[in-house]
Amino acid sequence: MDKPVCFIDTGSDGKLRVQQSALQMLQQIQQPVVVVAVVGLYRTGKSYLMNRLAGKQSGFALGSTIESKTKGIWMWCVSHPTKAGTTLVLLDTEGLGDVDRGDPKHDTNIFSLAVLLSSTLVYNSRGTIDNKAVMDLQYVTELSDCIKVKSSDEDADDSSEFVKFFPSFIWAVRDFTLELKIDGKDVTEDEYLEFALKLKHGNLKILSVIEYNFPRECIQKFFPSRKCFTFPFPTALENMSSLESLNSADISSEFLKVTDHFCQFVFHDSCVKRLKDGHTVTGRVLGHLAKTYVDTISSGAVPCLENAVIAMATIENEAAVKEGLQVYQSGMEKLKDSFPLELKNVSSEHQHLSSTATQAFMKRSFRDTDGKYLKSLQENIIKLFDEYLCQNEQASKKRCEEILSSLSAPMMKKLKQGFYTKPGGYDLFCKDLEDIEKKYNSQANKEVKAEEVLEEFLKQKSVDSEAILQADKKLSEKEKKIKKEKEKAAILEQEIKARDEKQRQLEEKMEAEKQSNEERMRQMKEKMDEEMRLQREEAERVMDRKLREQADLLERSFKEKADRMSQEIEEFKRQNAESNRAGEFAAILENSKRRHEEEMAMMMQQRREQMMGMQQRAIQQIILRPSDECCIS
Repeated sequence: MDKPVCFIDTGSDGKLRVQQSALQMLQQIQQPVVVVAVVGLYRTGKSYLMNRLAGKQSGFALGSTIESKTKGIWMWCVSHPTKAGTTLVLLDTEGLGDVDRGDPKHDTNIFSLAVLLSSTLVYNSRGTIDNKAVMDLQYVTELSDCIKVKSSDEDADDSSEFVKFFPSFIWAVRDFTLELKIDGKDVTEDEYLEFALKLKHGNLKILSVIEYNFPRECIQKFFPSRKCFTFPFPTALENMSSLESLNSADISSEFLKVTDHFCQFVFHDSCVKRLKDGHTVTGRVLGHLAKTYVDTISSGAVPCLENAVIAMATIENEAAVKEGLQVYQSGMEKLKDSFPLELKNVSSEHQHLSSTATQAFMKRSFRDTDGKYLKSLQENIIKLFDEYLCQNEQASKKRCEEILSSLSAPMMKKLKQGFYTKPGGYDLFCKDLEDIEKKYNSQANKEVKAEEVLEEFLKQKSVDSEAILQADKKLSEKEKKIKKEKEKAAILEQEIKARDEKQRQLEEKMEAEKQSNEERMRQMKEKMDEEMRLQREEAERVMDRKLREQADLLERSFKEKADRMSQEIEEFKRQNAESNRAGEFAAILENSKRRHEEEMAMMMQQRREQMMGMQQRAIQQIILRPSDECCIS
């Protein structure tokens, strides 16, 4: 994108809405996204920071009046400067505390959306991080009321789960004029932030301990990954609309140095946006998430992470099935232009395209816990494969019939002329028919319908053969009976050859399906192993954050809160053990394997029944013959 666009704004009804044009842009982004959102009080220079992250002097609206310039949430998608194959999505939010907004809930909704959508959240303030600055961040204390992790119990407090998916947190302090010292000792910006967020014991003159500690406790709990940057010079220059016309001498080199340090930190340390369980978010998925969250908020309900992920999984998995089928079908349509082909060639391409389609499905799908969508893909591919096999057989049948029509043209001409209606005509007819059969087998030996078409041809010509045989005065009645039985035996032999060829083709098809199924199982296992790895990494990150928070509380002598944190850690371990999906994955693999074996067994049973019926017909024909004819046969 060469410039920002409005992502989320307020409609005429006063409710938030997602701009369709922005969703269409996100739909085109198939890459993973790093989402950086900036929040803070209006007129504090948030848009300037976003422009610098985009590598531009202008883009997001800047202003120099007391009026808030940015309305709603604006989006700018650019190539990530340090992470190849990744898109950097910058979200510039409307200033909090805008006097033009009469609805205090609006600010909370904007803040909640920034938290839900971002992988890094930048909070922008001016001056120092004092008690007023912390209290201005009151929206953090409302997150447990504005966001839910699970939908199972609406009254339950699941805020301890927020750490699993909340973004990393950067506090950008603008117009900072103090020395970074505590008790006369130099400190880092991060140490300054932690000092400002330190919980207090005892009585306070103005605020109660709870009022003082609660917002600090929420920040520590919800954002265990924290960073601070102090910008030492005024923001006046940043807010000037003619900023692009200024030369570098007009802006302090020290300020630019800090800004550059801030940008480099965001580029290198901001992670790709992930859903719960570690699934990578692409631009397309980000758009779906934004639509889900905004629609939920506009309906008056509380956004629920679990519901959003379930809805997202349904959308993505259905699209993954369509995408996989499209890959398979487009490849088979190209192959169709070459029909008719040998079965092994069609089967080979089917296996290749089935594997490619499964890869496309696996790349997009997630949380297909019961294998429902993979099974749908598999069933649709098998159905399409059968249709293409049928089309190949029809093309083969047509070619075989054309070959026979061409080879039998002289015979048909002789039949019309009555050439065979003379003594010895039957032997001449059989000789011509034998020559046609030999030439046909030479030209159509690799066609899938070669034996079946020949069988049908011989049955049709048996009518002509019977008439010629009966008209042949050279043969005695006994000789006629013998030749008639020989002809029946030849037709039966060809019928058996045709059935044998069908059986061979069925076995070849079953072998192709077996190999395709094994390849699907291999890809499924790789996908599941990757999901389990991400799940373990996520659990380790959460555990590390909780342990560090507990150690910090103990160090500050907050034993009661540390004990409560211990309970949260134990509960997290229990839930993580329960949600271990190794057993689920093994069951999916086993069920898929069993279904495949059942389908193959059913196909084999049907073929056995067909073969037995054919053999019984052949035996009945022999039994019905006179004994002397049986001996001759």
